[in-house]
Amino acid sequence: MERDKERYHRFSRRAFILAAAKLGMLGLLGGRLAYLQITEGEKYKTLSEKNRINVNLLAPSRGRIFDRNGKVMADNIQNFRVNIVAEQAENIEKTLRDLSQIIPLEDNEIMRVISDVKKVRSFVPVTVKENLDWDDVSKIEVNLPHLPGLIIEEGEMRSYPFGKATAHLIGYVGLVNQAELKNQKDPSLTIPGFRLGKTGIEKGLDENLRGAAGSAKVEVNALGRVVRALETDFPLKGGDVTLTIDADYQLFVQKILEREKSASAVVMNVHSGAVYALASSPGFDPNMFATRISATDWERLLSDPAIPLTNKAIAGQYPPGSTFKMITALAALESGEVTKNTQFYCPGHLDVAGHRFHCWKRGGHGSVNVVEALSQSCDVYFYEVAQKVGIQKIASMARRFGLGQVLPLDIANVRPGLIPTKEWKLANYGEVWRSGETILSSIGQGYLQATPLQLVTMTARLVNGGYAVRPTLVNQINGLPVAQSPHGNWADLHMSEAYLSIVRQGMDDVVNGVRGTANKHAIETPGMQYGGKTGTAQVRRITRQDRLDGTEQSSLPWRLRHHALFVGYAPLENPVFACSVVVEHGESGSGSAAPIARELMEKAQTMIKV
Repeated sequence: MERDKERYHRFSRRAFILAAAKLGMLGLLGGRLAYLQITEGEKYKTLSEKNRINVNLLAPSRGRIFDRNGKVMADNIQNFRVNIVAEQAENIEKTLRDLSQIIPLEDNEIMRVISDVKKVRSFVPVTVKENLDWDDVSKIEVNLPHLPGLIIEEGEMRSYPFGKATAHLIGYVGLVNQAELKNQKDPSLTIPGFRLGKTGIEKGLDENLRGAAGSAKVEVNALGRVVRALETDFPLKGGDVTLTIDADYQLFVQKILEREKSASAVVMNVHSGAVYALASSPGFDPNMFATRISATDWERLLSDPAIPLTNKAIAGQYPPGSTFKMITALAALESGEVTKNTQFYCPGHLDVAGHRFHCWKRGGHGSVNVVEALSQSCDVYFYEVAQKVGIQKIASMARRFGLGQVLPLDIANVRPGLIPTKEWKLANYGEVWRSGETILSSIGQGYLQATPLQLVTMTARLVNGGYAVRPTLVNQINGLPVAQSPHGNWADLHMSEAYLSIVRQGMDDVVNGVRGTANKHAIETPGMQYGGKTGTAQVRRITRQDRLDGTEQSSLPWRLRHHALFVGYAPLENPVFACSVVVEHGESGSGSAAPIARELMEKAQTMIKV
């Protein structure tokens, strides 16, 4: 009995303790509930159960682009935009229609936004309109309570101070398309209004310029308004890029080219490869692409026969015409088929395998050697040479001097040109190579194609002592120098200096010789003289009837006229600068391209400090 009583008392005490503990816990819980409901009730009424944490990506500031002297060629300016978030809008179309009563918003813009909203997740903002001024921002801000889903955002917009003078070189940025969004994993691409480089340096160095997105965690209420900021991880600014380009000289070159309907030019250092100007005309205003280019402007650019959207300096592929004769001459000299004194007689034509190949000069040049053939651009001399050397050796020499290949450059859409061979023709046409095709190739016609960038590289290698210099556009990325090989560090082409000297003498005489094809455009200032080579490339075959009729190029439609070319270097002693000029359908190298090259070479020597 005593034992049972003791057990009973122990159980009662434990039950009491447990009950007391439970009551205490209930008291604490009740007190806490009272505190939350009464004391903190208003606060948690605001922070309702529908509140959530939003993680907003923060766009990085795009790196700027400078010229070699520190002048800004691509900048960022303030940009206000209005975005819409689908899940916060009760009726997207109604919100947009209401917005159109406050700021100008066309029907096609509304339809575009509705379409864009369907392509992204409901919480991702979509840009409605950007580049808003203060008045527009103020009007929208006042009416935001009645415009569910809309938010105002301050960002940046790309600006190009030199406009069309640098449009092809610098390029432009544009909104991310679906293919880019699919192929790249960078979360920055999902940021409303985010832009990627589409052309030029903007595209070639996009990853360096782009930067990295940051993020901001914010708590928002059921209406989508921010309650408080929780955490911010700031974006990483894109790297600045400094180019080898001289912006003022680039502007000068562009203005010179604008005298022609369509033209391009490249000027570079023959030793370092630094490109000082890379211009294509006609140009366009890249600032049109900073927001959204209008359908009218886009159609106008696409329909222009001069193709203003194409960077002809790197993507225009033309028969090099007589500017290719230096390559044929070097192949002949190196093969031993000709020497400096080897002469051929030019009566104005040469008959080969039943075909007559004409010289540009109807009466012919008489007996000429290789230097005279270059200076007077005698076609027949090179016809004779080509038969002895053959296409394979000519093609090999062309490649050594940078033709027929993509020259590595930090810019998009560089084209390879074309240097044909027997194997190439068999593979592409299923036909054997013919002797007449070698003759045409010797003067830069037939299948041959070259870009202005390749032609200036060829010229630089000819006059720098035979080193395989390559063009370069970039000096620094984010303050760090980009390695450039000075003279002597480029691969040696193993060309005889004697042969190079012969070719340079011919190029000197083209401009400064009495019978040179460009002697009307010589620079008389001592120490500033330049040398070069004219070229005229046929766009259409000149028929026998054309010759009988004496058809003038100026009488033909513009698109059927010959292309005009010139390659040059300056000064004559210890050359520093090389240039190439192509005037589309300019009729003749001596008439259209040489005068431009003269101005470019003269200005380079007075403006650019190397």
